[in-house]
Amino acid sequence: MTDLSAADVAPAPLGAPTVVVDGLHVKYRVFASGKATTGKMGERIPRTRGMREVHALKGLSFVVRQGESIGIIGHNGSGKSTLLRTIAGLQPATEGAVYASAQPALLGVNAALLNNLSGDKNVRLGALALGFTPAEIDERADEIIDFAGLEEFRDLPMRTYSSGMQARLRFSIAIAKSQQILMIDEALAVGDKRFRKRSEQRIRDMRDEAGTVFLVSHSISSIMDTCTRVLWIDHGELRLDGDPQTVCDAYLDSTL
Repeated sequence: MTDLSAADVAPAPLGAPTVVVDGLHVKYRVFASGKATTGKMGERIPRTRGMREVHALKGLSFVVRQGESIGIIGHNGSGKSTLLRTIAGLQPATEGAVYASAQPALLGVNAALLNNLSGDKNVRLGALALGFTPAEIDERADEIIDFAGLEEFRDLPMRTYSSGMQARLRFSIAIAKSQQILMIDEALAVGDKRFRKRSEQRIRDMRDEAGTVFLVSHSISSIMDTCTRVLWIDHGELRLDGDPQTVCDAYLDSTL
């Protein structure tokens, strides 16, 4: 990721570009281990192993402006998460460039928490990592726990939580701090309907506070309820970019 000029790092006026993706290609190599096959007399014969190149993103270009919430849809392996990681600066571009007016914050539900610590202590640890001061944590801890719906369990160690409870707590910690550019990868898949509705409203609030939100989700209803614009990524290429209804309808038609 390449920063814009210093003058552009300050909060941009409404409508100003916050993220520019220009001719973005991402390639990486992965180790491919072949599965063993069975030969004569039951002998196990290993397949050839080696490196495989993956061309994850293929020449993507688009401009995102302050006040937009961008939904990113596509089938598994289409390059959605790679795009977010590249915008966040966690995955290098092979060709092209990404320009951002501030450091994008990538939010997921897989942030590590400590199983032997209580929910309350994990909230404090996570909030410190987000840059909150101890005084700010004292003010916000109850709100974070309440958002996750874990008031009765805040003193219990994380290892006693169900996977859904842990995911709700991770999400609640991660959204506690407003960001200028916020990216969310499948975070709305956690929790019950009530929690998802609260999460969607919080994302809309953060969009208004932060200016720009990216949301990767397989839930078309969440995309439609939360986003003002949608990008459809197909095999690493930008298939369609437009209003949520048009893009989501085209994507759903393609899956029939």
